[in-house]
Amino acid sequence: MSTQRDYYDILGVSRTASLDEIKAAYRKLALKYHPDRNPDNKEAEEKFKEAANAYQVLSDEQKRRQYDQYGQAGVGGPGMGGYGNGPGGMSMDDIYEQFGDIFGSIFGAGAQGGRRSRGAPVPQRGHDLSHEITITLSEAFEGTKKEIGYSRFFSCDVCASKGVQKGTSVQTCSACKGSGQMVFQQGFFAYSQTCSACSGHGFTIPSPCKTCSGQTRISKYDKFSVVIPQGIFDGAEIRINDKGDAGIFGGSSGDLYFHVHVSSDKKFKRINNDLQVTLELTYPQLVFGAQVEILSIDESKHALKIPKGCPVGKQLVIAGKGFKDPRSRAFGNLVVITQCDIPTKLSSDQKDALKKYSELIGTSINDDEGTATGFFKKFLG
Repeated sequence: MSTQRDYYDILGVSRTASLDEIKAAYRKLALKYHPDRNPDNKEAEEKFKEAANAYQVLSDEQKRRQYDQYGQAGVGGPGMGGYGNGPGGMSMDDIYEQFGDIFGSIFGAGAQGGRRSRGAPVPQRGHDLSHEITITLSEAFEGTKKEIGYSRFFSCDVCASKGVQKGTSVQTCSACKGSGQMVFQQGFFAYSQTCSACSGHGFTIPSPCKTCSGQTRISKYDKFSVVIPQGIFDGAEIRINDKGDAGIFGGSSGDLYFHVHVSSDKKFKRINNDLQVTLELTYPQLVFGAQVEILSIDESKHALKIPKGCPVGKQLVIAGKGFKDPRSRAFGNLVVITQCDIPTKLSSDQKDALKKYSELIGTSINDDEGTATGFFKKFLG
């Protein structure tokens, strides 16, 4: 079979065909020439490979654009530089590996993750796991370490993740010859179903490991400490490699994902990387100015100068004393918002002093800015 045939001609589509049309055409050819429907038919197998090679190029937007402009030379020659053996440079294993999702549902290969069963176990990666963790705003500010525990799958040490007893091995299923499918022919029609003898795996385990019952892994409780970096945001996600479930038949382990929730604080607030706090001051401190000491969320102390005539709601900044940016070495600021402490209980002397102050200052408010004004004829209480 010539590898120089036009890829569009091989699939029977126009050069303006959409991806869905290309996929449908390939699926039709895969169904027609699939080896399970054409046993011992070399010509059908070659056409099957040829169609897969054409689909490999035309289903990829970049490869298709290069092919349209330069032909096979633009995509590295037949088979994209050699994917294996046979026409088009692709072997049967390559095709099952790359495009099993296209026709796997017809022949059952989808149950093996798009791979065709070969009568032997195929390593499969373990599942990723997730875990929720809640920390305080103070812990997010300083960074912390948390001990967590959870159950996950570990590789079976007794059988080294092989699933069999020592001195034994898996066997190719004698019923389906390792294909995982039983193909039936009725006149012009052929259909297949999962092999009941091996449950579609293509192999059996005559002597399963007594520790893992042939599953190649066992569930155990895991406990370890996780470091929460300084400056982490609420809703952040931390990944720890290989702390998910162990793989099957020697496959790699999944990862563990931490979803971090930062609880709110009664006194402090985070605004981007700034740490914000409200400071209660007396009226004389706001009027005359003052030197005060701020206690931050990590118990560190910082000197702060209150300017004379400081208004309520003024934001005073202590540079570089906020949250660390988790993506750099920069720090936000400590932002102090001034408030006036209004006493609710006064002694007789305090009341007299406040009334005397009012008489000296007056009770009218400058209305140059168009603000509301008021005149108080007498004090309450």
